Amino acid sequence: MRLTCMFSFILLFGAAGLVVFIHLQDPEEIVHQQTPGIKYNMGFQQPKKDCISSNNQHGRLRKNTSDGVATVKRSGSLHLSENVPTKLHSTDRRQSSVMSVMKEHQQKGEEINSMRLHKRRRRFVIKKSPILISMNSSALSLPTLKSEDRNNNKWKSLYQIQRERKRIMRETCSKYKSNNRRIITPYHVSRIFVEDKYRVLYCEVPKAGCSNWKRVLMVLNGLASSTKDIQHNTVHYGNYLKKLDGFDRKGIYHRLNTYTKMLFIREPFEKLVSAFRDKFEHPNNYYHPVFGKAIISRYRANATKEALRTGSGVKFKEFIQYLLDVHRPVGMDIHWDHVNRLCSPCLIDYDFVGKFESMEEDANFFLHLIGAPQNLTFPKFKDRHSNDERTTTKITQQYFAQLSPSQRQRSYDFYYMDYLMFNYSKPFEDLY
Repeated sequence: MRLTCMFSFILLFGAAGLVVFIHLQDPEEIVHQQTPGIKYNMGFQQPKKDCISSNNQHGRLRKNTSDGVATVKRSGSLHLSENVPTKLHSTDRRQSSVMSVMKEHQQKGEEINSMRLHKRRRRFVIKKSPILISMNSSALSLPTLKSEDRNNNKWKSLYQIQRERKRIMRETCSKYKSNNRRIITPYHVSRIFVEDKYRVLYCEVPKAGCSNWKRVLMVLNGLASSTKDIQHNTVHYGNYLKKLDGFDRKGIYHRLNTYTKMLFIREPFEKLVSAFRDKFEHPNNYYHPVFGKAIISRYRANATKEALRTGSGVKFKEFIQYLLDVHRPVGMDIHWDHVNRLCSPCLIDYDFVGKFESMEEDANFFLHLIGAPQNLTFPKFKDRHSNDERTTTKITQQYFAQLSPSQRQRSYDFYYMDYLMFNYSKPFEDLY
């Protein structure tokens, strides 16, 4: 009987000691024992290769990861608690000692855990927000017209159009967006290309003349003598142009506040149809297997084995079903994402807002404002599927006529902020 009691108390004491030990351990330190710690990377990530308008579209899908949290958990070192007595000779002493030790270590553990919690929170904030730029509004506004241009009615008219576009954009942002935390991170500038010679920042919007704008930036930078000499693959895979997120904190801050920032946009439905025609109506070894197979599998009843195998032949109605599905079988893509998310116009104060519909006029006006060489004009050629007719308002309406009124309304709602921010009219009369 006595042996049984002693054995029971030993088990009780062992369990209590284990509870104390577990209580004093920091989860981040346990992970640290399993994985080597890594240093905090306070620098920028290298810019990803841009694969706009090409068959090999790597890195398209947006990925929301918790890498920041995982990295924090690997840091820290293990602090062992004080030694706990292993044997007591009497029942009373055993019980009282266990209670005393647990109470003592509980008090110490609370203090230690409080300090560690504070440190973990600090490290978490550092990792999740590696680059914070508190001042993000530009020191520039729309570039001032030269004295000799002020009597030119054409330049004056274009200048007033720019002022009006910026006004509408700012008012929309003020009304619908919260700017309480005006902080720019590398993600917000990941689609902005840098041209240092003429001090230009260009936010790339796919299907709105971005290939030709990259050609222009390359000529401005002295990388080519003419836009006609630059092939499509050179534009998108040559890595000749720098991206803003490739600079350090000081470099980003300096350029945002001193360079001329511009973006070109396009009527949202027309841009969407243009992207669909380009990616799904022509052979494409990225969009068909990645997007096409998932879309056909989810939204086409009785799909053939060939369609499921190749992902080719996606219909526009199926594509819209995917776009509007809150549980998409495959992620979003920059070709049909909102301009509001691609370029963050409510966070970054763009100096110039051009439109695809008036591309030649707007682009050449911008080049005039920045003092570009007079022989440099915006190229007119279509470098992909050049035999196809450009996507026009008429073609766009033909595609959207395939949809039900409800689908058209939901599509309009999806791009509502782009319509509002850039002052585009409703594409169909029955929309509200």
